[in-house]
Amino acid sequence: MISRRSLLKSFALGAAATAVPSTLLAQTADSIEALSVKGDIRQSVSRWCFGNIPMDEFCKICKKIGMVGIDLVGENEWDTVNQNGMIVTMGNAGGGIARGFNRLENHDRLVEGFERLIPIAAAKKVPNLICMSGNREGISDDEGMKNCITGIKRIVPLAEKHGVTINMELLNSLRDHADYQADRTPWAAEIARKISSERFKLLYDIYHMQIMEGNLIDTIKKYKDVIGHYHTAGVPGRRDLDDKQEINYPPVMQAIKDTGFKGFVAHEFSPKNGIQSLREAVKLCDV
Repeated sequence: MISRRSLLKSFALGAAATAVPSTLLAQTADSIEALSVKGDIRQSVSRWCFGNIPMDEFCKICKKIGMVGIDLVGENEWDTVNQNGMIVTMGNAGGGIARGFNRLENHDRLVEGFERLIPIAAAKKVPNLICMSGNREGISDDEGMKNCITGIKRIVPLAEKHGVTINMELLNSLRDHADYQADRTPWAAEIARKISSERFKLLYDIYHMQIMEGNLIDTIKKYKDVIGHYHTAGVPGRRDLDDKQEINYPPVMQAIKDTGFKGFVAHEFSPKNGIQSLREAVKLCDV
């Protein structure tokens, strides 16, 4: 199995073709059985999970199985997604996971990047951009929170002007991202509530928060006002949403639906059976 971190690094080095497992090798829309969905949960899928399928063909596949967009897409592929009548549901904004807004020395670099990218995202109809808290590296939770608020407030006015939402991702620090600071919903939610803007929300990753907190449905209900985006994957292993993992996804999706959520739920798992695994996930989450 390959991780999101290692695959994104391989893309940066131009080595994705050798890094992707054989189960992810190119498939075509013609070979995939179509799926009819209700669509109350607007589903998409993270690009890195199927990185070896050309984006043009991948969009056709995803549309055929009922998804509305592609997630975690780099700026260089935004046009391709748009041209296929799909939505870039979350744009990559660079900066990395470890070096985020919790350290003052990162702010100028991050702000410069967002100031460049936010107007482009708006012009290309990308509704969301991702950001990270960064690793603690000895910084207390209080200091990290204060620094995140200071840095993010520098880009929120521009995000509000252009109608683009900045989403801070919640990640687990127990298994996949040691020392990451935004590893608990209450901590990140406090940042969102103190910033108090509809253009700053949380990316609630169900996989990561099951590992850190559990209590998914109650948490989703409690923090519905600050959650702007969701990711899925099976626990343990970040694999398919099947009966080999511990999350019962239909009730979780129903809870999301019941909150009146109008954003996107993006699948972000390493599939056991390529596109067929993705098709089954879409079907399962179409509540």
